Amino acid sequence: MAHFPQSPSFTGFNTPSRIEADIADLAHEGTIPAGLNGAFYRVQPDPQFPPRLGDDIAFNGDGMITRFHLHDGQCDFRQRWARTDKWTLENEAGHALFGAYRNPLTDDPSVEGRFRSTANTNAWIYAGKLWAMKEDSPALLMDPVTMETRGFETFGGAMKGQTFTAHPKIDPITGNMVAIGYAASGLCSEDVAYYEVSPEGELVREVWFKAPYYCMMHDFAITEDYLVIHIVPSIGSWERLEKGLPHFGFDTTMPVHLGVLPRREGVTGADMRWFTRDNCFASHVLNAWQDGAKIHFVTCEAKNNMFPFFPDVHGEPFNGREAMSYPTEWCVDMASNGEGFEAVTRLSETACEFPRIDDRFTGQKTRYGWFLEMDMKRPVELRGGSAGGLLMNCLFFKDFETGEEQHWWCGPVSSLQEPCFVPGSPDAEEGDGWIVQVCNRLEEHTSDLLVFDARAIEQGPIATIHIPIRLRFGLHGNWVDAGEIGLAA
Repeated sequence: MAHFPQSPSFTGFNTPSRIEADIADLAHEGTIPAGLNGAFYRVQPDPQFPPRLGDDIAFNGDGMITRFHLHDGQCDFRQRWARTDKWTLENEAGHALFGAYRNPLTDDPSVEGRFRSTANTNAWIYAGKLWAMKEDSPALLMDPVTMETRGFETFGGAMKGQTFTAHPKIDPITGNMVAIGYAASGLCSEDVAYYEVSPEGELVREVWFKAPYYCMMHDFAITEDYLVIHIVPSIGSWERLEKGLPHFGFDTTMPVHLGVLPRREGVTGADMRWFTRDNCFASHVLNAWQDGAKIHFVTCEAKNNMFPFFPDVHGEPFNGREAMSYPTEWCVDMASNGEGFEAVTRLSETACEFPRIDDRFTGQKTRYGWFLEMDMKRPVELRGGSAGGLLMNCLFFKDFETGEEQHWWCGPVSSLQEPCFVPGSPDAEEGDGWIVQVCNRLEEHTSDLLVFDARAIEQGPIATIHIPIRLRFGLHGNWVDAGEIGLAA
């Protein structure tokens, strides 16, 4: 009998859901735009069984993929487990076999050597496949229409790295998918692999280099000619794992680095160039681009660690005020002889995270950004439903060209999940389209899918689609047009 712990990761809005479902034509208010013809995929950590060690962090739940198929003014719902090695082995055993987050020392001996992926971080569409991603393993492939699991992708054994990012990018010029894999040679190693995958799904490049130190490398950026990687001291080690400490901890005494590697044939790890700055925290990346010899990289930067479940390595308490992050541009000059940053510029005084752009312009200078805002001045009656525990109560839109900012508040008893931009048409100008995102209704323990006019979010949702089951906090998701995957109405 399943008895989940009575801890914050498993109670309230975070109570495990564990529901696979098919629901046609969800009830909705407003009008679902006729031009929306495709699917929004997103993923949530959702533990199949109570944790092996009695409690766990929410990030360690099994991947549950949700698909919202929007067509003909309606929305159909499908939800399926990502059937990883972990899910399958535990399902057969009837209980948890894998232990703490990224700590194989806590696993049942019977699962030694198996992929530990929960496939719970991103739901990504590329080369006609659904990629369920967790950055500690290869990506798990699923059928985007049936949502049946196919297996882990190692490109027929051609991929030598042991890991694959949960935040790939698509180069809009070549169509290639660009990815990294940190801890590429094994857990806690400093080896990183850079990959490029063709639109046909073939691995066409794998280049290795060493990071300045082992850390969580959750996201990165590309420009037309470069791979751009930020190194922030959310650090880990075998010593921490042997002591039973959380895999990662934040070190406020260590420097931050930005690495720039040419994306071209013949490149080697020796071509990586590192720039260094003072300590800060930064996880997700909005975008990057090049202007002559200068590389511009935009991320959400905080003074201190945003993840309370990966605590300070020196024992300092979590500092919520210093964990607030702001859109910030880092600039380095490839023509310089030094290792320092040319500039660090805060772009807004709005505290926010989960940045998104119009992905058709990845690696190019973009005008618009959408974020989850943390507005502590708004009334709050209920909390919950966010990945890191911080209040995510507004959708935030920023026009970086004019400086215009728009904000939409979801109310005192709701919170929001990551936004996703949907182009109005394949050749629409940047930002012409819609935003889709899940809203957590914390009082009713239900969820809604909201649809906004992307450049007029302050007008509120143009459609609110009611989901008759509760979706747990989700991490990342993406849109695909129906024709790209053969999804029929």
